[in-house]
Amino acid sequence: MNIVAKAARLGRRSALALGMMTLASAATAQTVPDAQVPATGLDLPSNLQIFGTSDPNIRKPTAIVNDVVITGTDIDHRVAVVSALNNLQLNDEERAQLRLQILRQLIDETLQIQEAKANEIEISQPEIDQSFVRVARNFNRTPEEMSRWLREIGSSDRTIRRQIEGELAWSRLLRRRVVPMINVGDEEVNAIIQRLEEARGTEEYHLREIYLNATPDRAREVYAGMQQMLAQMREGAPFEYFARNFSDATTAATGGDLGWVRPAMLPAALAEAARSMQVGQVVGPIEVPGGFSVLLLQDKRQVLTADPRDAQLSLRQMSIRFPAGTTEAEAASRTAAFATTTQAMQGCGAVNDTAREIGADVVDNDAVVLRQLPPQLQELLINMQIGEATPPFGSVEDGVRVLVLCGRDDPPSNFLPSADQIREREEEERVNRRAERMLRDLRRDALVEYR
Repeated sequence: MNIVAKAARLGRRSALALGMMTLASAATAQTVPDAQVPATGLDLPSNLQIFGTSDPNIRKPTAIVNDVVITGTDIDHRVAVVSALNNLQLNDEERAQLRLQILRQLIDETLQIQEAKANEIEISQPEIDQSFVRVARNFNRTPEEMSRWLREIGSSDRTIRRQIEGELAWSRLLRRRVVPMINVGDEEVNAIIQRLEEARGTEEYHLREIYLNATPDRAREVYAGMQQMLAQMREGAPFEYFARNFSDATTAATGGDLGWVRPAMLPAALAEAARSMQVGQVVGPIEVPGGFSVLLLQDKRQVLTADPRDAQLSLRQMSIRFPAGTTEAEAASRTAAFATTTQAMQGCGAVNDTAREIGADVVDNDAVVLRQLPPQLQELLINMQIGEATPPFGSVEDGVRVLVLCGRDDPPSNFLPSADQIREREEEERVNRRAERMLRDLRRDALVEYR
């Protein structure tokens, strides 16, 4: 794994949630009692007065970053991509807030490109073109089809190419200035291995978190805003979208990914929630020191203990599609017949013949790790015998499928990562922390004019 892969997108975060929280306008003069002055380390007066007025509802829509202009069109194109990829249906207030978050991301992106150029790092057009081809391939499109789709949603390939340039430039800069300075010694690796051995058998959780700061006077508004986030997630909006764009935690850049953690590493309220969660479940808002959190449990396991979800499966997938105009009732009838036929098969050897008889497509994969599948399929496959088929799953639009279990290689009893794997993970974390400090310094020193 490239240890600068995650660091390339560090620092892209914001402090508000979808414009769902309204700040009160500041009065001409306000006082803060001594007891309410926080211990910030700043030289703040105990009898604080604010002179003049400030309307927090007035936002500047564009910016000039060290003489580089970020236009309204730049922002609109990126908003269109984010909205389309995440299937977001935003009202005017939510869209205005998303524009502000995108503007902050574009400012960071501009600073990263500028710092790379200051270090004589240039990303060539052929490199950007090659990366654009790979992006298009990830969406099962040719570059021409990708460009056409971007135009259809109100964007352009220029916004994707700009993001590609920013990530390549930042990665290359980190590789030059940060990676050579990172060194994880053998003693550190051995100490980590020892701690893992001592923790053998304890529960670990792979969590994602959205955290929002909330002072006592804003706690109700923040809580309500997070409830609206949860409502949008239930309607299909991805957790990672809200984490990347609205979380106040440093994990925002990686979609809120906390990695594998043990309860002792979490605040008490989050640890209690994690212990009771099912894989794939989202819970919150949970009150924690300084604000509220929403948690997503991606996976769970026991440290250095064999987990049946680490088994490698050999699967055959059979799928049928429905003609355009198929009604729900027609699809249900054909799905029932599909289920009857596939449940009657006698092992994987009958898949091809059965598929020909009913007009189904077959796809083979001999290296699927069980825990990589959606939680619903994990629960089905973990108890299945070789040769059995799952019930059908899918939709009228995408067709329905069954998975036939053809083989299972159980995981080893000792899942201790190698010294090289541990070293790589520690190096990646240190690069991420150094990259975040670099970006923070660039923000501090930048000349940014909002317009």
